[in-house]
Amino acid sequence: MPDSPPQPPDGATADTSALVLCGARLADGRTVDVRIGAGRIEAVGTAGSLPAGTGAARLDLGGYLLLPAPAEPHAHSDTALSADLAAEGPVPYTSEDVQRRATEATLLQLGHGATALRSHVRIGDAQELGRLAAVLQARRSLRGLADLTAVAVPRLLTGLAGADGLAMLRDAVKMGAGVVGGCPDLDPDPAGYVEAVLEIAAEHGCPVDLHTQGTEPARIARLAALAGGVSAGVTLGPCAGLAALPAEVAARAADQLAAAGVTVVCLPQGGCGGVERRGSEPPGGARGVAPVRLLRAAGVRLAAGGGALRDVSNPVGRGDPLEAAYLLASQGGVRAADAYGAVSRVARAAMGLPEVRVEAGFPAELLAVRGERIEGVLSLAYSRIVIHRGRVVARTSAVREYCDSAAGALPELPELPRQGRSGAGP
Repeated sequence: MPDSPPQPPDGATADTSALVLCGARLADGRTVDVRIGAGRIEAVGTAGSLPAGTGAARLDLGGYLLLPAPAEPHAHSDTALSADLAAEGPVPYTSEDVQRRATEATLLQLGHGATALRSHVRIGDAQELGRLAAVLQARRSLRGLADLTAVAVPRLLTGLAGADGLAMLRDAVKMGAGVVGGCPDLDPDPAGYVEAVLEIAAEHGCPVDLHTQGTEPARIARLAALAGGVSAGVTLGPCAGLAALPAEVAARAADQLAAAGVTVVCLPQGGCGGVERRGSEPPGGARGVAPVRLLRAAGVRLAAGGGALRDVSNPVGRGDPLEAAYLLASQGGVRAADAYGAVSRVARAAMGLPEVRVEAGFPAELLAVRGERIEGVLSLAYSRIVIHRGRVVARTSAVREYCDSAAGALPELPELPRQGRSGAGP
C-alpha cells in the first residue's frame, strides 16, 4: 500500500478546467507561461506564447517565482494547535476536537504551500483508535484541497503489554492509516518494537515511518539491516540524537542508513514532542537537530519537516516548509536550492508521491512565491499562491507600507517600497 494521495470511494479527481499561469519566473531564471489541464502541466513556453484557449482562466504571476509545491513529511495533526488549551487545563481529545484541530492545522500548512502532508497519529491509550478516526475524517473533509496521510503510532508493541498495541496497529491499517509507524524509544524492547513494525508493514505492503531520536548506534544498525525487506520504504525522524554521538560513531550510522536506502526527516526548528516522553529526548534537550552535513555527506536521502505545530512541546511552531528550508540554509550550511529540495522533491519522494517539475507532463502541484530567486523567497516569503491538482487552493497576499514621517524629521523621500506591487497577482 504505497503512501500516495488517498483515493476516496467517491473518486475525488483533479480539476479538469484549464488554467494558464502567465509570466512566472522559474528557478533557472526563465520567465514562462505554464498551461495546466486535468491536474497536470500541459505545456511550458516563453512568456506570451501560450494562448489560454476557450474557457481557460489566466493568472498573472509577474513578480512571482514558480516552484514545485513542498510537502510536509512529519506533522502531528492530532496534537497540533493544543498549546493554548493545555495552558487552561487538560487538552480535549474527543473526535470533534481532534478533527477540528487537524483540519485547521492542515489548512494552515496548505496556506504555506504544503499540498501533501504525512501526520503521525497516536493510537492506543484512552482514545484507542479515536484520534486516528478523527484525523481520517479530517482527511476526507479536505479532499480536493490537500492530501493528508496518517501514520499509525502505537505506544508499546512488545511483551504482554504490547499485544493490544499489535492488534490495534493492524486495525489502524485496515481503517485507512497509510503508513505504519511508532516510537521505539518508548518501548522496553526497542529492537523488538522495530521488528514488529517492519513485520506488520510487510504483511500489508505499507511504508514505515519511525519517530526516533537515533541515540543508540546498535539500534540504527539493526534497523538498517532489516530495512531492505520493506519494499515501500523506511523513513526515520527526527534523529537529533545522532548529533550527540561521537563523530566516528555517527558517521558509521549514517553510512548504514545510506546503504539501506533509509530516508531521514530532520526537523530544523528543533525537537518534536508529538510522541516523545521523558527519557526519549537527545542529550542536551529536546530541541536538537539531526547532523545535516554528516548525513548528506554519507549520501543519506535527507528531507525536512515542520514537526510540532503550536502544541505542548513547542507553542510557537509555524508548520511552514519554507521556514524549514530557510533554517537548513542559514544554520545547516545547505545551499538554498538543496534546502528547498529537502522540503519539496525529497519530501515528496519520502512520502511515495510522484515527482514534480515545472515541465510538461508532471503533476500540477505548484507554489508561486513573490520574489525572483530561491534565496529571496526563503527569506521573505509572504505572498504565496498554492496550486493542488491543477487548481488554485490557497492564496496569501501581503503588502508592506511605511507611514509618513513626522513633518520635517526626514528629507523628502521617493515613494516608499511595498512588499507587493499593485496589479501583479493577488
